Amino acid sequence: MSFHVVIGFGPAGAATARILAEQGHTVRVVTRSGRSPEPGIEHVALDATDSGRLTDLARGAAALHSCAAPPYHQWVGQWPPLASSLCAAAEATGAVLVMLGNLYGYGPVDGPLTEELPLAATGPKGRVRAAVWEQARSLHEQGRIRAVEVRASDFFGPGVTDGGHLAGRVVPPLLRGKPVTTLGDPNAPHSWTYLPDVARTLAEVAGEERAWGRAWHVPTQPALSVGEMVDRLAARAGTGPVAVRRLPSAVVGVASLVSPLLRELKEVRYQFDRPFIVDSSAYEKAFAAAATPVDEQVEATVDWWRERLATGG
Repeated sequence: MSFHVVIGFGPAGAATARILAEQGHTVRVVTRSGRSPEPGIEHVALDATDSGRLTDLARGAAALHSCAAPPYHQWVGQWPPLASSLCAAAEATGAVLVMLGNLYGYGPVDGPLTEELPLAATGPKGRVRAAVWEQARSLHEQGRIRAVEVRASDFFGPGVTDGGHLAGRVVPPLLRGKPVTTLGDPNAPHSWTYLPDVARTLAEVAGEERAWGRAWHVPTQPALSVGEMVDRLAARAGTGPVAVRRLPSAVVGVASLVSPLLRELKEVRYQFDRPFIVDSSAYEKAFAAAATPVDEQVEATVDWWRERLATGG
């Protein structure tokens, strides 16, 4: 067993840290505020942009798992220093840099998304995410670090509370049999990546040398529209059918005047206005991996939300 450092303790960071601990690894989690220890996991308070202190905390680590992200509306200013610090710590310690990425860097694409597509985003958030990976990839090719990026589509599942697609703005009203609202076309096919599959992939690539030096898509089930996913969730909850309403563009425009999140989402609205389909076959073939069956995803998500709401979460 080995020592792993996880940067960030949002849904993906927490799930990754816990699966690593379950596998018997020693895990240190770095967040700005720190937390109380939990079985197998040490929590340390540190600003991860401080590369010197991050390097000290990561001495002896087999891998650095980059699962943190700046506030959504501050990506352009805050991602570069965070990425540079992570690369510096990876170079100084020799730890594999395992980066959790997303699909923004591709920009709008006609057809399924594959890892071979160029990073051709035109919006600021897509460009900065592409630049973060290109920095790490370049250092990897120079032999200065070992790096790999794991890219996920919109993820959902136990532990995911933020976001409006299949999380906080959708599941709680659905459990009450109330209509839900969504951005974009509720009938457009969309790929959803299940959070436990994200964590398993981040844990796996850390120890797979043949995975390093490139990006991989997390194993993801075939695309289903928001409407189809809501139907499945409601059926599991026993509250269906539940109406799915598209949030009118005029309402989004007015709300964006006071909501930084909605303003920023304009850049990636294309992901929900038309089909957005991820091809994860490369990873599945290379590592004999498979996404969790959709019925299991839905069952675990509904059950987790019911327990959370029942306990006042």
